[in-house]
Amino acid sequence: MNLDAIDLRLLDLLQHDAAQSNLALAERVGISPATCLRRVRRLHESGLIERQVALLSHDALAAVQGHGLATIIEVSLDQQGAEHLAAFEARAVAEDAVQQCWRVSPGPDFVLVVQVRDMPHYLQLAERLFTQDANVRNVKTYFAIHRAKFDTKLPLEPASKAQPAMN
Repeated sequence: MNLDAIDLRLLDLLQHDAAQSNLALAERVGISPATCLRRVRRLHESGLIERQVALLSHDALAAVQGHGLATIIEVSLDQQGAEHLAAFEARAVAEDAVQQCWRVSPGPDFVLVVQVRDMPHYLQLAERLFTQDANVRNVKTYFAIHRAKFDTKLPLEPASKAQPAMN
């Protein structure tokens, strides 16, 4: 799939605010609403837009529900065969508290980004994911004390390098 400058602009605008109306989006890009709708549908169908979600305010939610505990966890397995890696990954991604699960190299086998309510909830998660699995060799957990940046926006190629516009 080729992306032109309009597609890139649409993707950029949608990364900032996916809730804006098709009419507002078309106006900001300078195309007709029908063309805008067709292009956004094509971006969805191609898989470039995976899903649209609401991003919750960590601080506002913490004020309502109590402060959460954000952790970054390195996990090394004893055996790294494909079936062992897949088994751990399946268990990790099934946990609601696991926000991100990365298989990495070199170093640990996995890096997890986890958000739990408090230390007792972390200990329960650790028991399920790490202690009960005889294949988990090492776990190193970092407890976040300050989040300096959080963004979901992916960098896009500058429009000047993109293909010419196709309506």
